[in-house]
Amino acid sequence: MRKNKKKIFAIIQARYNSTRFPGKILSEIENRSALEILLLRLKKSKFIDKIVVACTYNQKDKRIVEICNKLKIAVFIGSEDNVLDRYYRAANKFNAKNIVRITSDCPCVDFKILDKMIKIFFGKQADYLSNVNPASFPDGLDLELFNFKTLKRAWKNATSDEEKEHVTPYMIKDKKIKKINYMSKKNYSNLRLTLDEKVDLYVLRKLFKKFKNNIFFLYEDIINLYKNNKSIFKSNIHLKRNYGHEMNKGQKIWRRAQNIIPGGTMLYSKNPNLLLPNFWPTYYSKAKGCYIWDLEKKKYCDLSTMGVGTNILGYANNEIDNAVIKVIRESNMSSLNCLEEVNLAERLIEINPWSKMVKYARTGGEANSIAIRIARAATGRNKIAICGYHGWHDWYLAANLNNTNQLNNHLMNNLKINGVNKKLKNSVIAFDYNNISQIEKIISSNSLAAIIMEVSRNYKPKNDFLKKIRSITKKKNIVLIFDECTSGFRQNFGGLHKTFDVNPDMAVYGKALGNGYAITAIVGTDDVMQYANSSFISSTFWTERVGPAAALKTLEIMEKTKSWKEITKKGIFFKKKLLSLANRHKIKIKIQGLNAMPKFEFNHKDKEFFTTYITQEMLKRKILASNSIYFCINHEDKIIRKYLNYLDEDFYNIKKSINGNLSIKNLLEGPVKLSGLRYKP
Repeated sequence: MRKNKKKIFAIIQARYNSTRFPGKILSEIENRSALEILLLRLKKSKFIDKIVVACTYNQKDKRIVEICNKLKIAVFIGSEDNVLDRYYRAANKFNAKNIVRITSDCPCVDFKILDKMIKIFFGKQADYLSNVNPASFPDGLDLELFNFKTLKRAWKNATSDEEKEHVTPYMIKDKKIKKINYMSKKNYSNLRLTLDEKVDLYVLRKLFKKFKNNIFFLYEDIINLYKNNKSIFKSNIHLKRNYGHEMNKGQKIWRRAQNIIPGGTMLYSKNPNLLLPNFWPTYYSKAKGCYIWDLEKKKYCDLSTMGVGTNILGYANNEIDNAVIKVIRESNMSSLNCLEEVNLAERLIEINPWSKMVKYARTGGEANSIAIRIARAATGRNKIAICGYHGWHDWYLAANLNNTNQLNNHLMNNLKINGVNKKLKNSVIAFDYNNISQIEKIISSNSLAAIIMEVSRNYKPKNDFLKKIRSITKKKNIVLIFDECTSGFRQNFGGLHKTFDVNPDMAVYGKALGNGYAITAIVGTDDVMQYANSSFISSTFWTERVGPAAALKTLEIMEKTKSWKEITKKGIFFKKKLLSLANRHKIKIKIQGLNAMPKFEFNHKDKEFFTTYITQEMLKRKILASNSIYFCINHEDKIIRKYLNYLDEDFYNIKKSINGNLSIKNLLEGPVKLSGLRYKP
C-alpha cells in the first residue's frame, strides 16, 4: 500500500436528472448500464485506491445507489446543483488527499491512460492535471486530477454557477495553481464518445458492439477501429465539445424535448430556432405584466409576441387570475354545465349585434374547423375559399394537396401535408388579399360553401375589397367567415370587421379573448349557426369553466380600460419612430401589420441575418425581441423608447454591413434563424 499522501480516489459525479438526457447513465449498452461499464473499467486501474460515486438526494438516484451496492462501490450523497460542494464533501468524508474527477457519462474512460496520468501527477507534483486543456483525446475520455488542497481552495473561492456546477473551472482560472496538461500523440478531439444526447448513445452502442463481450478495450483499439470504420463515429461528430457549458438551461431542455416531443414543441411558432438557435431561453418559470423569467430566473422584457398574441392585458393579470381561481375553487368541471358559458354567449352577442348564436372551443384551429363544418352543413356544399392562416386541420391544409405552394402566401411557407386525407384534394382554394378579380373567378368556377378569411393582417382593404366580398357572398348564398383569432380586440372592442363596417355570417374569436386562458368562440347569425345541430360537434373540455370565466373578466377589463385604443396608440408611435430610424440610417425596411401588432422586414438579401442579429443583441440587453411586436397595456412608453434606442445601435451595424464595412454574419454567435413565418397577406 502506498503512503497516504499518494493515495488517490476516483470520485465520479452521477445523477439521474440530466437536463438534456435524463437517466442517460442508466442507458443500456451491451446488457449493462453505462455507469456499470464505467465502474468496471475503472476497477482495472492499478493505482486507484478507492472509487466513490457522488450522487444526489433526488429519489431517482436510488437506482444509481443500487448499481454501486451491487459492485461494492462507495457512495456519497450530496447537493444536486452544487457539484463542487458535493465533490468537496465526498473527498472530505473519505479523507481523499488526491482525487481523479470523472463524469459518469464517460463509459469509455481509459484506465491505462488514467494510470499514466497518475504517475505524471505525482512525478511532477502538480496541483491540477488534465487531458482536456486543451483537448486532444476524444470527448468522453476526459480526466482531471487534483489534490485536496486545490479542491478546498476552489470550494472556498468559487462564486459563479459555472464554477459550482462543473467543479474545476475555478482551478483552471486560478494562476496560483500549478497546472499540467497531458496530450495525445495525435489529436482525435473531434471524436465524440461521451453520453449527452440520444445520438451519443447510438454511437456508443455501435462501438461496444464491435468489441463484442470485451468492455475493456483501450484508446488504441478505438483509434484503430476509427481508421478502419469511420462510419461508426459520424452520427454525432457534428456536436461541439462541451457545447452544453455554453447553453442556457432552456436550450438544454429544448434538446431533451426534441427526443420525446415531435417537433420539440406543441406550437410551431415557439420553436426557438425560428428566433435565435442555441441561445433563445425557450422555457419560462413565470411571467407578469410584460416580463418573463426564464428557468435560470433571468428577467426579460417581452417585446415579441406576448404569448403569441394572447395577452393584451399583460401576463398574469390579477383580476383575471382571481376570477379563474374563484371558479377553480368551486370546480372547473362537473356533470352539469357552467353558467359562465351562457353569460359569455350573451356578452359576445351584445358586442356583435348582427349575431344571434355562439359556439365555443378552446383553440383557434378547432374553432375555424367548427365554423367550416357549420358552413358546409348550412349550404350542402363542400368547397372552401381561404385567405389567411386558419390552423392545422385537414380541411385547411388540403389547399396544398393540389399545389404544395398554395398556402405559401398565407403566413407560413412549405406547410407539410403528410397524413392529410388525399380525397380532400381540390376542396380548398386559396386567394390573395385585395385581389377581387381572383376571388370572383374562383366563385364563378366553383360551388363554394364558404369563404373564410382574415379581415386584415398586414394590409388594409383597398377599393371596398371586403364590402365587395360581402356583396357577392350574399348573392351566391356563400357563408362568409371572418377569422378574428389574431385581429380580435386589437383595434376595437370586438372584431376588426367592425372598423370596416362589414358583418360576416360567422366570426371566430380566439387568442386575446381569454388573455392567456384557453377559450375561442364562433359567433354567428342564427340562420347559419342553427345548422350546428344538424352535425355532431361536441367535446368534453369545451364545457370547462375556466375559459368562459376568464373571457368574461377579460372583456370587462377591456371595455373599462379601452385597451384596444391604448395598444393601437403604442403601435402608431412605434411605427412612426421605426420608419424615422430606418430613414436616418438609410436602411430600406417594410413595415406591416395592424398598429397594435406591427412587423418589419429588411429589403435585403441578408434580412434573416439582420433579424437574427437584432434578436441576439436584444437578448443580451434582457429583451425578448425579433421583428414583430404584439403590444400589451403594460408596454410603457419608456420601454418602447429604450427598445428604439437599442434598435438605433443595431441599425448602425446593419447599415455598415449593407455598405460592406462590416459583416453581420461574423457578429452572429450562433446559426441564423430558420425562416418560417411570412408577412402576407
